[in-house]
Amino acid sequence: MQSKTRTSTLVILLLSVSATLAETPQDWYRQGQRAVQEAKKVTPITGRARNVILMIGDGMGISTVTAARILEGQLRGMPGEENLLSFERMPYTALIKTYTTNGQVSDSAGTMSAIVTGVKTKSGVISVDHEIDVGDFASTAAHSPATIFELAERAGRSTGIVSTTRITHATPAACYAHSPHRAWEDDSRMPRSAADAGFPDIARQLIEFSHGDGLDIVLGGGRRHFLPGTVKDPEDPQLTGRRTDKRNLIAEWSAKPGARYIWNKRQFDQLDINTTRQVLGLFAWSNMAYEHDRSTDTAGEPSLSEMTAKAIDFLANKDTGYLLMVEGGRIDHAHHDANAYRALTDTIEFSNAVRVALSKTDRRDTLVIVTADHSHVFTIGGYPTRGNPILGKVVENDRRGHPKSIAAVDGLGLPFTTLGYANGPGYTGATSGQPEGPKRLPPPRTAFKGITKGRPDLTHVDTGHPSYLFECTVPMAYESHGGEDVPLYADG
Repeated sequence: MQSKTRTSTLVILLLSVSATLAETPQDWYRQGQRAVQEAKKVTPITGRARNVILMIGDGMGISTVTAARILEGQLRGMPGEENLLSFERMPYTALIKTYTTNGQVSDSAGTMSAIVTGVKTKSGVISVDHEIDVGDFASTAAHSPATIFELAERAGRSTGIVSTTRITHATPAACYAHSPHRAWEDDSRMPRSAADAGFPDIARQLIEFSHGDGLDIVLGGGRRHFLPGTVKDPEDPQLTGRRTDKRNLIAEWSAKPGARYIWNKRQFDQLDINTTRQVLGLFAWSNMAYEHDRSTDTAGEPSLSEMTAKAIDFLANKDTGYLLMVEGGRIDHAHHDANAYRALTDTIEFSNAVRVALSKTDRRDTLVIVTADHSHVFTIGGYPTRGNPILGKVVENDRRGHPKSIAAVDGLGLPFTTLGYANGPGYTGATSGQPEGPKRLPPPRTAFKGITKGRPDLTHVDTGHPSYLFECTVPMAYESHGGEDVPLYADG
């Protein structure tokens, strides 16, 4: 493993050196001039957008964008730093604060609620304002500002939601539901008092969404929250639904005139957008697979970019103008596991989905907004030479400014990686080291008790393995969100 890793490192370094040698000082002037000329060509488009596509990279902070940009470039055989993700070419950019009314560092529920309602609120709640307590279902109706999806439906527009998470997860849920607790994805997860009072869980609110003609297309995961415990999952009979009210919400959706339910790639590919009025696609019992792992799914799942293309075609076919939300939701989940490989490859796929959205729409009538709901405590550090594998160990430059032939070491004499986390399950001496396979889970909090040894020796460790958990400074069962501003990109 050491020789394989060393070989790949040297290949990248050679590419880096050759790329550097091909550059001249005048190249930088020319690049700057081109950038200015391109910027001058951008003219604001006045008037109202007929279509709006809101694309959320969940947990996609600036460090994630940078690392994914480099990784994508390196996967293409480039040094990587000069690469740009699809949305980084969009002409308008901004920074967004992410705090909630009760949180310096936010969660997805509070931030996405602010994005779709325009009202900042507490962490942990879904599209309700901050004046109610978390869990206060009795006051929800009086404190539920309208979401842009409700407004779009009332205005006669078509609407769609796409996510790689459970469709009842915080980000997609904020588009259509109002709930005092983000965890109330089905009735089994609600307190008895709320269920007895008839308060609708998040999955119910999706099926019962009554604004306008209702949501037109919904694609994601999370079948378990729509099925009763007596119904087996179609992909894995060992799994069943989680609802305790005995309602089969998928059957209720399918009973609507012109409505279609799909749950696998074959049905997705065969969907006739001309004869279908509404589509509900739930492609996983829980969250959909990471992009790296999609090929191992037995029933087959569409990619985020494929779902984005299908949703745009479906909504554009209605000729009413539309609002579509697309979430690359599992970027966030991989970061929580300190699994940079999957976080970054899912970010690259999110970039692919943005590219699809831009290619299928006309900037003269469509507004495309790309942003994130929050960041992560994900860092890029050390002094690696240009073109050093972003997932690898740091290789520095020598005194002449040329790449060294061996990895840099820390104060203990041990090699270290460019990427890391300020907290999480990859705590020193606990889980850093050899990966244990693609389904590896973070350890429970008790796994950190009594740990006293220092950093692991990564000399023979393949830190580029898809399941490697990067080192974390503070031991936590799951890595946390970050509180800094997140980027926004827009066009149209």
